[in-house]
Amino acid sequence: MPGFEIFDDAEKQQIQEVMDKGFTFRYNFDGMRNDVWKARELEAMICDSLKVKHAHLVSSGTTALSTALASAGIGAGDKVIVPPFTFVASVEAIVLAGAVPIFAEIDETLTLSPSGIEAAIKQYPDIKAVNFIHMCGGMGHMDEIKAICDKHNIILLEDACQATGGSYKGKYLGTIGQVGALSFDSVKTISCGEGGAILTNDETIYNNAHQYSDHGHDHIGLDRGAESHPIMGSNYRISEMNAAVGVAQWSKLDRILDTQRKNKKILKDALKEFKEVSFRTIPDEAGDNAGFLSIIMPTESRAVEVVKALGDAGVPAVFYWYANNWHYLKNWLHIQQMKGPAKLPIDLVTDKPDYTQIKTPISDEIMSRTFSMLINLSWTEQDIQFRINAFKKIFK
Repeated sequence: MPGFEIFDDAEKQQIQEVMDKGFTFRYNFDGMRNDVWKARELEAMICDSLKVKHAHLVSSGTTALSTALASAGIGAGDKVIVPPFTFVASVEAIVLAGAVPIFAEIDETLTLSPSGIEAAIKQYPDIKAVNFIHMCGGMGHMDEIKAICDKHNIILLEDACQATGGSYKGKYLGTIGQVGALSFDSVKTISCGEGGAILTNDETIYNNAHQYSDHGHDHIGLDRGAESHPIMGSNYRISEMNAAVGVAQWSKLDRILDTQRKNKKILKDALKEFKEVSFRTIPDEAGDNAGFLSIIMPTESRAVEVVKALGDAGVPAVFYWYANNWHYLKNWLHIQQMKGPAKLPIDLVTDKPDYTQIKTPISDEIMSRTFSMLINLSWTEQDIQFRINAFKKIFK
């Protein structure tokens, strides 16, 4: 991770085919494109790889989340559980859908805990959905999570934007719940430059998704101007140029995952000898996307000390999320204040939480001791050994 590390002639050839024979708009213009349909091609590849009935491409992981929410019927005033540790888009998509984020605790999987979800439901019995984020390539206790959602008739939306290709007990992340989302931006496992996808086995959700992401077009027939509009929507379309990059990238997914898993294992095995090191819980190690190695230290002060020492040693891409402006609730002042350029729909919700007073002590305790290292595809043996040596110097 990220996929751009292995860009080569394959991506160039796919783009060139669009330029030579195709058309950049993903719909219609049949006579001008010589049967070149890159978005359709990538969607078919995703469905085949992830064993999911439907995949619909959009312009980003964020618009995938927005489309997934709307397509699953989540909107004005609906309460959606979300963790305090995620990328801020997970929360923004909920707020901009007119829904209400309800923050719940994580566990050492670094994802929402079953007990955290149950506690949130007890406080807010009208919860409509769980936005479950597979952070840093791993997964949570998905059997328990799914059982809780089924018991309470709650929609399970899986944000697998950081976990493309990961799986849990044979099911791919993003396909366990009713709807899932992937991201293909420049720093994700698969990179289209910009792009995302909605995954679902539900026909209604799929139809809502492809319509909602294109101004409500039903995409029936060959004349765009004659299409009906069953619903209102927005413009979240991916371009054929971005999809073309994705076609080349997706064909490398197995190679990417194999490389990440190999590199992560070497590093993780080397660190197991140090008693103060523990690792995040991964309920299905075989299904780990392996884009990150997440390490949990005994104390917050030791975590801060180690992260600083790694930086001083010249080790790049080490993330101390607890102090990160874009991945942890306590640092999101604009979310705590629900601040936008105009009045937000959530301002009309009378029973919304006071986000300036949200407390997640269990999550704070875990994340204050946790840091993650990005696992690169381009590492040589010397690059990995350099990192191992840096850790050894610090821990000894």
